[in-house]
Amino acid sequence: MANATYDINEIKRRMQGAAAVLKTELAGLRTGRASTHLLDPIMVEAYGAQMPLQQCASVTVPEPRLIAVNVWDRSLVKAVEKAIVDSNLGLSPATDGQTIRLRIPELNEERRKELVKIAHKYAETARVAVRHVRRDAMDLIKKLEKEHKISKDDHDRHAAEIQKATDAGIAEIDHLLNVKEKEILTV
Repeated sequence: MANATYDINEIKRRMQGAAAVLKTELAGLRTGRASTHLLDPIMVEAYGAQMPLQQCASVTVPEPRLIAVNVWDRSLVKAVEKAIVDSNLGLSPATDGQTIRLRIPELNEERRKELVKIAHKYAETARVAVRHVRRDAMDLIKKLEKEHKISKDDHDRHAAEIQKATDAGIAEIDHLLNVKEKEILTV
């Protein structure tokens, strides 16, 4: 909101961005089956910056319960290994040269509960992002009213629109979480 104009569509777009990020993160929580998307949220410390795993390695699924990560630059193998271990996905890397193999464990009850906790953590991060957008939008309309660019009535109307968009954003996040939770807990 660098420009000092109120745009409810921009606010909604930013809130939907939080849900889109959550969808990607939840897609990475696999329910006992290997998928290249499982590693999508992983960021690797490479060349002095954080970069997505896919930008420094190719990820394949040679077997239903195995993911192979072929690191392109030998000097990044340890960094990729560390990023995988630190990702809280519960995967133990087995490294052979520039290839890292990840066996996907069978989902026991404990692992399912762990995945649900991770899903809840992702959802809370998305809710916080939506609330940040709401706070920025509310600050903007307060500023516009203070500068006499909008009336008190406009302020109240915009505040109601922002709250409605926030409620919709949070509801979408909760829906995504509920769907994923059912997927994890039922097999």
